[in-house]
Amino acid sequence: MTQDQYVIRRKLNILELGETLGNISEACRKLGVSRQHHYDIKSAVEEDGLDGLLEKSRKVPRIGNRVAPEIEQKVLDYSLEFPTQGQKRVSNEFKKQGIQISDGGVRSIWLRHNLQIASLRLKRLEKWSAENEGILTESQVQALESAKEEKEAHGEIETPHPGFLLGQDTCYIGYIKGVGKIYQQTAIDTHSNVGFAKVYPDKTALTAADFLNNKVLPFFDSENMELLRILTDRGTEYCGRIETHPYQLFLHLNGIEHSRTKVRHPQTNGSTERLNQIVQNEFYKVAFRKKIYKSIEEIQVDLDTFMKNYNTERTNQGKHCQGRTPMQTFQDGRPLYQQYVFENSEEGKTAA
Repeated sequence: MTQDQYVIRRKLNILELGETLGNISEACRKLGVSRQHHYDIKSAVEEDGLDGLLEKSRKVPRIGNRVAPEIEQKVLDYSLEFPTQGQKRVSNEFKKQGIQISDGGVRSIWLRHNLQIASLRLKRLEKWSAENEGILTESQVQALESAKEEKEAHGEIETPHPGFLLGQDTCYIGYIKGVGKIYQQTAIDTHSNVGFAKVYPDKTALTAADFLNNKVLPFFDSENMELLRILTDRGTEYCGRIETHPYQLFLHLNGIEHSRTKVRHPQTNGSTERLNQIVQNEFYKVAFRKKIYKSIEEIQVDLDTFMKNYNTERTNQGKHCQGRTPMQTFQDGRPLYQQYVFENSEEGKTAA
């Protein structure tokens, strides 16, 4: 006999003896219990059956550490705007706004609303877009989902200061109806994670050089810094003879050294690959669900806005950033640039 069965049997004996004797007071006196106890048992059986006779726990139920409703709503609204961001990133963004919520708190909210993975949050965005006069149809969304598989990049590059090494890569975005094929030239300062991106209709040495001339070098000029070295893969848009290759000639004229990744080891340019993933997940997957683009120029306008936010507002968990934005890391690295570039230069030694 189990403990629960013993408790039930003992209490039923009180009721049965009262019925047998026909006198509740006499039955209670023989068993050494009060009449109130008899009536409590009888009432429990009438209300809950035999389960009502089990001992009830006197422990106070533990109330979960629930997030405040207004913060929960803010997390849901933010996840609708940025569905591909992970729980750690969302937590950091809210802390930057002065709202304290852990990454576990973010995940608990997502679990309650069945939004715990990015694909579920993207489906929520699609549903929201459809209910609010969204542009894309289901077939268009499926076409975007069939884009080239994203590569998972690994590897770290040791860079002592901003401007020491720029990773550059060409990323195929996809075919957009009415626009055509779209390629993106991507670059990232591997110390600060400051990123650059521009879309083109093809991938050639001319577009690779134009990207540096249009986006990258003007930035370093505005910051009074020199770009020392660029790392690329061995694609034809980056490699060739200096005399005949526009990209190689551009690097030579600007005094920029060129390094190449190992054959079949694209992970050595992992910082650029990760930036490609971020732009794909946080910009293109969201933007193409909200809007139909009719030209590359339209895409570039929105891409510029995204990249500005990435560099100046988005917290970064990179090796040097540690929760700061890329631009904060870039500016904080100025003393390192001064130390390694100016003090170690021949002019610096002569002046000393």
